Amino acid sequence: MSLIAVISSLRKLCVWGLGPLAAALCVWALHASFQGLRLETIDITGIPATIYRPQDDAPAPVVIVAHGFAGSQQMMQPLAVTLARSGYVVITFDFAGHGRNSAPLSGGIESLDTSTQRLLRDVGSVVAFARTLPYGDGRIALVGHSMASELVVQYAMQNKGIDAVVALSLFGRAVTADNPRNLLVIDGAWEPAVLHDAAKRIVAEVAGGEPKEGETYGDFAKGDARQFVYAAGAEHIGVIYSRDGLAATRNWLNAAFGRNEIGTLDRRGAWIGALCVAITLSLRTASLALPRLALARPPARRPLRLFAILLAAAGLTPILLKFVPTTFLPILLGDYLAAHFALYGALLWLGLWFTRQREGGEFGAPRLGVVVAGLAAGAVLIAAFGLPLDAYVASFWPSGSRVWLIPVEFVAVLATFSAEAQLSRGANAPRFSVIACKLMFLASLAGAIALSPQRLFFLIIVTPVVAVLFVLFALIDRWCARRTDAPLVGALATSLLLAWAISTTFPLVD
Repeated sequence: MSLIAVISSLRKLCVWGLGPLAAALCVWALHASFQGLRLETIDITGIPATIYRPQDDAPAPVVIVAHGFAGSQQMMQPLAVTLARSGYVVITFDFAGHGRNSAPLSGGIESLDTSTQRLLRDVGSVVAFARTLPYGDGRIALVGHSMASELVVQYAMQNKGIDAVVALSLFGRAVTADNPRNLLVIDGAWEPAVLHDAAKRIVAEVAGGEPKEGETYGDFAKGDARQFVYAAGAEHIGVIYSRDGLAATRNWLNAAFGRNEIGTLDRRGAWIGALCVAITLSLRTASLALPRLALARPPARRPLRLFAILLAAAGLTPILLKFVPTTFLPILLGDYLAAHFALYGALLWLGLWFTRQREGGEFGAPRLGVVVAGLAAGAVLIAAFGLPLDAYVASFWPSGSRVWLIPVEFVAVLATFSAEAQLSRGANAPRFSVIACKLMFLASLAGAIALSPQRLFFLIIVTPVVAVLFVLFALIDRWCARRTDAPLVGALATSLLLAWAISTTFPLVD
């Protein structure tokens, strides 16, 4: 073997091994973040929970950390680990309908009073359990993000014995000058102005004038201490991982409880980002294992016809669904997303059929090899992302009644993604076609939110996540199409991954 051949082989080996090696390093770093702590998985009257605490059994205040809408207790690990390193006993848990909590969320969006009371009962159950811990010193603090920020504030206002509250991304309409006790509000600097204004309003009731960020007003002993903080460079989800938010939470609780122990701040945000990049690089290499199917690609749509089909589907879908009941699945907003994907995809296919009739030609039935390759690639995606994300980011594995939701969501999502594959992956397709397909679907979803803001409000929160996923899906589609010459392979794989994500994250309702 020549020297050039050896160098080429080594280069390929380095490139192919770089992604998996980097992913393994990131997983090791994330797992190492728990070093020096005791973790105990428990069940609190049917509520899955985890206790984080220092190695010693010295009595300490108990901090209950609650996740937001469509979240799970894994999402709150940055706060739990940071506080446990500073000597606190921390409890995270899954609300009803969320994560691995098998109890459905009664009421949903249709009856907010019912759902709120159900969620408040969960907070009460965890608080009651926290008071029984032998290594708790009797003092309790509540920390909540987004939906849970309102819940922990409301619970603390209605129940005595909560010594401090930290609310991330809080509207706080009912907050008074001294209730709840010792309230810190943390918003991401990139969050909407309405949240920033709410934080200022809450603190101004004690400050007696224009409050300053990061300055404490009121008295911890009296219980009317107030402060607001804007976490630099953070949006609605990033605020959980931000160093500003973590430090402010720890410092506030130390001030409230007269403690001064300061542990290191959790840094998993950067490692999670690096892990996702490493997994993506690994998938690029893994795509080379797909078979070459040597299929003829569908003919490309002309740019004007492509845009006309997308525009018609994007405009009609939210209008039609505004007048159609979409509560046909026991999963909050996942039912609407299934309906949106299914109808949007059906309209795209209708447009494809119409133009095909004018241009001639027929749709070919997918070959078995294409289906097998697509589903196999989807299984690899789920395993590659699912295992680490479920451990360190959010619940990603289905349990109970969530399992049968996956095939329903898969068929709905595939309706859109398969049509987009026909539109954007044809021979000599316009360069902008892939981006146009993804952007028009997001525009369609935004239109639906604008038409039904009360019903679909929480989709605003997940839309940025969907946008990031679409970038990933575009890359996977491209790699699969280049390797197999079958655009449907990537559509099948990404449809399975998205259907799985929707089915495992959105709240279950009855």
